[in-house]
Amino acid sequence: MNDTPPAAPPHRPVRWLLPLAGVVVLGAGGYAGWYFWQQQQEEQHAQAQTTAVQLQGLEATLDALRRDQRATSQRLQDAAATNRVLRDEMLGLSQRSALLEENLAKLADSANQGRQAVQRDEAELLLTQAAQRLNYADDVDGARRLYAQAATALADLPDSEGLNLRQALVQERDALDALGAGPRVQSLQRLDALARALQGLPSQVTGNAATDTARPWWQSTLAPFVDITPSRQNGPLTAAERRNADDALQLELTLARAAIERGDRAGRDTALARVEHWAQRRWPDSPALRAQRAELKALRELPLQASNAVLGSTLQQLRTQTDRR
Repeated sequence: MNDTPPAAPPHRPVRWLLPLAGVVVLGAGGYAGWYFWQQQQEEQHAQAQTTAVQLQGLEATLDALRRDQRATSQRLQDAAATNRVLRDEMLGLSQRSALLEENLAKLADSANQGRQAVQRDEAELLLTQAAQRLNYADDVDGARRLYAQAATALADLPDSEGLNLRQALVQERDALDALGAGPRVQSLQRLDALARALQGLPSQVTGNAATDTARPWWQSTLAPFVDITPSRQNGPLTAAERRNADDALQLELTLARAAIERGDRAGRDTALARVEHWAQRRWPDSPALRAQRAELKALRELPLQASNAVLGSTLQQLRTQTDRR
């Protein structure tokens, strides 16, 4: 009966455990928070350091880019300056080339003008010689050769100056070809033919043979009653007289040839008149003799110099152009 009931456990420690647990939890939470905050700070610091390093790298890269840019700009400026110098040099070369081309053009023009002047002088000389050959010697073949050389000299002249000259020269050469061998050569050929024909004339002919071919029948019938018989003085020539007449004829024919060759028309006519006189004395009258007398008359009427108005026109035009220059 004396046993007392057990005492109840004290509640004080339990009461303090809760706050202690709370403190521990808070401390753990605070430590965890602090630790997390430290981790974040370290991460931020590391990130900041990384960012700083990256920034430094970027700045270094930018500096390098700026240096490269400045170097590139400097090179561009140098290239621009070089281009300006080259452009100035090219302009100078272009100007010098233009001056050289102008000088060369002037030299070529001067040389061309000089060559054309020489060709004009050569053509004038050739045409002058051709005119002299025609006027003084009647050398048609020589004149043709000189005209051909003049055509070669005028071929390179420009059309503004040489076209009319070349056309006139073509007309002259056609007119020269139309002359044939030339009036003097033709006269000499006809004179030689006449001399051969005279040598073939009969020395003696009967009256009937000389006149029957030219007389009508009624004259031939009445001829024995009205014809006068020539006396001995006008009769046939002796052998000595024939030789003298032949010598005189040859002399006069030679004089006629010489007069024709030198273009002496008066001397030719005089010599041919004496040829006709000696022919009448040397041979009796006959149709053949009358034909040769007609040929002698025709020979006296032939010109001894070319008189075509076209000849000499090219030389006149050439001299007119030379006077105008």
